[in-house]
Parts: sequence; C-alpha cells; structure tokens
Amino acid sequence: MFSQKSNLIGLESLRETALKGTTTVGILVKEGVILAADRRATAGHYIAHRKAKKIVRVADRLALTTAGLVADAQALADLLANQIKHYMIVAKHPITVRLAAHYLAQVLYSYRAMPFLVQLLVAGYDSAPRLYVLDWYGSVLEEKYAATGSGSPIAIGVIEEEYREDMSIEDARLLAVKAVKAALKRDAASGDGIDTLTITRNGTEEREFPLIQLA
Repeated sequence: MFSQKSNLIGLESLRETALKGTTTVGILVKEGVILAADRRATAGHYIAHRKAKKIVRVADRLALTTAGLVADAQALADLLANQIKHYMIVAKHPITVRLAAHYLAQVLYSYRAMPFLVQLLVAGYDSAPRLYVLDWYGSVLEEKYAATGSGSPIAIGVIEEEYREDMSIEDARLLAVKAVKAALKRDAASGDGIDTLTITRNGTEEREFPLIQLA
C-alpha cells in the first residue's frame, strides 16, 4: 500500500512538472473548429525552443494539440497518424473524429500505470465539427470549447466570457487567439507567438501570429 501510494504521489508530482509550459485551446462553432497554441517549449525554467509546433495534423480534416512531455506527445501523434492510414486502407473510408479520439484514449488508458504525460485536444470535421479532450489516464470528453496546459486557467476564462455557439468561424479564431494571448501575458511558460488551425468541411487553414502582431 505504501509503495503504491508513493508511486501515485511521484506520478502526480511529475505530472505537475510536465504540464507546465503550454497553452492550447479548442473552440467549436457551427462552421468548424479552431485550434490555437503558443510556440514556447520549456525545460524547467529554461526556454528550450521558441517555434515549437503544438498543433499536429494527423489527417486531412483531423488534428490534435499537445501539452506535456514533447516525446510522449510526438509518439502519440505518430501512432494516431499511422492508425488512421491503416483504418482508411481497411475500412475504405475516413476515420471519424470520435473514433480517433477514443483510439487514443484506449492507448492512454492501457498505459495508465506508466502514463504518457500529456493532455490532448483532438479536433476535426466528419459529418460535423467535433472537439474532444483527453487526459493522461485516457478520459475522453466531447466539448464545445476547452484549454490545456499551464496557461489554461487564464485562457478558459476568456473563452467562457465571450463564447457563443452561433459565432462565425473567423470570430472563433479571433477568440482563440485572444485567449492564448491572455495566457501569454500571465503564464511565463507560454509565449513566442501563436499558431492556429481552422478545420471546416472544406479542409484546413493554418495561420501564424508572431509576437509583433500580438503587441
């Protein structure tokens, strides 16, 4: 019992360290879904990279955001991308966003004793826009908006204040940028600009917002 309790305490401590250094958000509206993330990668108090890509496209209209250990996030993104390719070959049609999210959730749950230290947003468009939130134990929840990482408490407050289901896709993108920008001002582990990805029935669009544009 003591050993198990000590292990859980150690994992929670590692989790708190690993998930400090990111702000990602997802916003769902009728036209599509927006993902936004900062660019700063940290190693403790050291800024390890200023152009980190935290939004990863894994299919034509499906992507995920990453918060946590970079190696774990990259491994999961590669695993999902390969699974999607395999699924399309076997099933002869694109994977749904829900199925992709639940596949990742099963992987995370199966490793819960030695978990991937990540928080993920899985978003895409199949018959409609979808947004799912996954934690490192494999919980999966469908949401209309969400935020992950150390800057998430700041970002989610901005979104909750202004979010409307009937807002346009462009207004949703501006809100996502505003939310991450607010986190950049208060969370020292987030910074160095913002990347966004818009996913609609017509495909995806990436945009970059360097710090100079956010001043």
